[in-house]
Amino acid sequence: MNKFETVEGDHEDNDDEMVGSLISRRTALRLFGGAAGAGTLLAASKLAGANAQTSSSGALPSCIVRPAQTEGPYFVDEKLNRQDIRSDPTSKSVRPGAALRLTFLVSSVGSKGCAPLKDAMVDIWQCDASGTYSDVQGAVGQKFLRGYQTSDAKGVASFLTIYPGWYPGRTVHIHFKIRHGTGGSQKEFTSQLFFDDIFTDTVYKTAPYNARGSRNTRNASDGIYRNGGSQLLLDTKKDGTGYAATFDIGLNLG
Repeated sequence: MNKFETVEGDHEDNDDEMVGSLISRRTALRLFGGAAGAGTLLAASKLAGANAQTSSSGALPSCIVRPAQTEGPYFVDEKLNRQDIRSDPTSKSVRPGAALRLTFLVSSVGSKGCAPLKDAMVDIWQCDASGTYSDVQGAVGQKFLRGYQTSDAKGVASFLTIYPGWYPGRTVHIHFKIRHGTGGSQKEFTSQLFFDDIFTDTVYKTAPYNARGSRNTRNASDGIYRNGGSQLLLDTKKDGTGYAATFDIGLNLG
């Protein structure tokens, strides 16, 4: 499998290690045929993220490069194909928290721009409102707030989750991994999604988030967010009694 470097071990030691890098304007121009040759992003064996919007001009399309970020130590390949990830599949208990409908629009990026990418496996995993991840440390055997969906013909993969909580040393975030292809030709892209601090402050005034003390890390002081997190910031909106956000991402499969 072609992939970015992964990080293992204790969370506090490793979750601030970066993988991948931003792509320059020159590289992007090459990718889209604006300069000599058709370039690749980062390396031919890796996926690179971009905002899946195209431009009608003959120069650089408006696809904005997304940075790859650390997988962290808490990824577990549970292979849980489900849209609603709020519950533990064994106990059926649902993690408390404000509902969040998260939609990915996955595209393939090439010299002709961006097109919907079908059959991309999109995994997400996150902590609960108390800052706990399932199937690690004190929650081994549980599988709440983990799951994957496969993108449809329009490149859409949707989840029902909760607004994530926080834990010391990290700002509020959701991890995601996108895989495409099979066997030795499978490629993957791993990164994280972030939330506006002011929006989070409002959410955290409500239960169950307000039962905890004030979080000690905001976006500006998170080492991972400072390395491209602004390009991974969700535009989260109120949606009935919960929230909703859509994230566009293009993948270079070259």
